[in-house]
Amino acid sequence: MSTFDCPAIEREIAELEARMSEPGFWEKRETSAEAARTLEQLRGLLGRYRGAEKEFDEIDVLHSMALEAGDDAELLSLGRRVAALDATLRRFKIELTFSGEHDVSDCYLSINAGAGGTDSQDWAEMLLRMYGRFCERMGFSATLLEVSPGDTAGIRSATLEVKGKYAYGNLKGEAGVHRLVRLSPFDAAHRRHTSFAAVSAIPEIEEVALDIDPKDLRIDTYRSSGAGGQHVNVTDSAVRITHLPTGIVASCQNERSQHQNKETAMRILTSHLVERLAKERADKLEELQGERKENEWGSQIRSYVLHPYRLAKDHRTLVETGNVDDVLDGDLLPFVEAYLQSAGAGGGS
Repeated sequence: MSTFDCPAIEREIAELEARMSEPGFWEKRETSAEAARTLEQLRGLLGRYRGAEKEFDEIDVLHSMALEAGDDAELLSLGRRVAALDATLRRFKIELTFSGEHDVSDCYLSINAGAGGTDSQDWAEMLLRMYGRFCERMGFSATLLEVSPGDTAGIRSATLEVKGKYAYGNLKGEAGVHRLVRLSPFDAAHRRHTSFAAVSAIPEIEEVALDIDPKDLRIDTYRSSGAGGQHVNVTDSAVRITHLPTGIVASCQNERSQHQNKETAMRILTSHLVERLAKERADKLEELQGERKENEWGSQIRSYVLHPYRLAKDHRTLVETGNVDDVLDGDLLPFVEAYLQSAGAGGGS
């Protein structure tokens, strides 16, 4: 753990605390909010580092004692603690790569079935379960805001609100097209089918000053169509908001009232618009600098093959595993780690 510079972090924390105690500091809302976020992040990193360091030292002492005493039961227990510490350190290492403005934020994760009818809609529902399980593993809270059931099985689309520290940082690399190859359970001849679904992740933007003309919005209310208790409660209060100039659509059917659903849908829409503006500015800068990069939105990022062999492979990092069942059960950390490393520190916004 020698690469973590504790003294430098402590100095930065002290400098921030001194700045924040200066008269008039909190009058500058934007800079004060950014400083507060940075301070919280640094305190969290330092606290986790010290906690991991204390756990390592304790395990080291107990291990020596157990070896000397020949206590096999204690050695077995310490093995479990070592495995848990290793998982903690892996997540801590990922946190150290985050430097993007919104990496620490909550986020909205959307899944849309591609062409391919029932198979793709079933695949979209499999992805919804996969990300739900990943969030559980990471200690994130995932709330299903809206879902549109498929014609026969599966879903056409769904949106999750994911809350937790570094939720967006962990999930931003999942944006793109996911491909499934399997023997179709919906084909009477049981032939092999290829299905596609698109995933998008945007950070939840709080209290942003964005001028949206009400004339540019179409607001529709409708009856929720969730599959009973499987997804959401059926109500008459679902809201869909369409931003006419861009075609961006945001929906919510999870809240108890139409007013609450409208507020949530507006938050989602605003986050989409802020992300779109940021991307347009970045693209324009790259064009001016002569560094136009390939637009990765809509590109295939990962394949999950269940037949004729079993393999999950990320096409950006080339990380792959034959244990597809674990991946579909939410074991995505190897893919997340590899993406963040390949994208560089921060990996974007």
